[in-house]
Amino acid sequence: MKAKTIFSIDPVTPEPDRITKAGKILQENGVVIFPAKCLYGIAANALDETAIKKIFHLKQRPWNKPVLILIRDEKMLPDLVTSISLEAYKLMDAFWPGNITLVFEAKKHISKFLTAGTCKIGIRIPSHPVAKALVEYLNFPITGTSANLSSQGGCSQIDQLPPALIGPADLILDAGRLKGGKGSTIVDVTSSPVTIIREGEVSTNQIIKLLEI
Repeated sequence: MKAKTIFSIDPVTPEPDRITKAGKILQENGVVIFPAKCLYGIAANALDETAIKKIFHLKQRPWNKPVLILIRDEKMLPDLVTSISLEAYKLMDAFWPGNITLVFEAKKHISKFLTAGTCKIGIRIPSHPVAKALVEYLNFPITGTSANLSSQGGCSQIDQLPPALIGPADLILDAGRLKGGKGSTIVDVTSSPVTIIREGEVSTNQIIKLLEI
C-alpha cells in the first residue's frame, strides 16, 4: 500500500513548505510519519482523542501502553501537567531539546489513552531538526511514538515501514536513513528523588551528577 503523500525532506535544514504541509495535516487531525533522532515516529494531535485513537489502531497498540508527547517549548507544560519539580527544571535546562523524556503528573484533560490510565504523561522537546520544526509550527503537542507495529522493532528508513502504517498515513516525511542508536532516557519526575525508568542516550551517571543524587 502507498501513503497518500510521501515528501522527501532535508534532515538538517527541513524545507518550510514540507513542514507547513505536515502541520496542516496534523491540525486537521491527520497522521504524519516523520523522522526523529534515531527512528521514524508517528505524529497526531495529542489533544484530540480521535486522532490519538488512530495511532493506537494503526500500531495495533494495546490500550494499556502509554504514548509520549512532543512539545514546542517549556511554556506548554503548565497546560499539560499538574506541577513541575526543581529536579524537572534542572533536567530540562540541561538536556532539552534532546533525547530525554520526563514523566509528569498529567492534568485531567489529558487523554487516558496517552497515560494508559496512570495519570502520568511522558513529555519531550525533540532535537532532530525535522521534529523540532514540526512542533514549533504547531500550537499543540503531538504524539511521539515510534512508527512500528506494537512489539516490533522501530524503522530507521521508510522502506522498513510496515504496509499497515504506510497505507493509512496522510503524509510521510522521508529524511532518508536515520542513524538509529539509543532511544530517549525516560525519567519519572513526579517524586524526589527522581526515578530513571529507562536509560538511553542520556546516561544514569549524567543524571546523578546533575541532580546530586
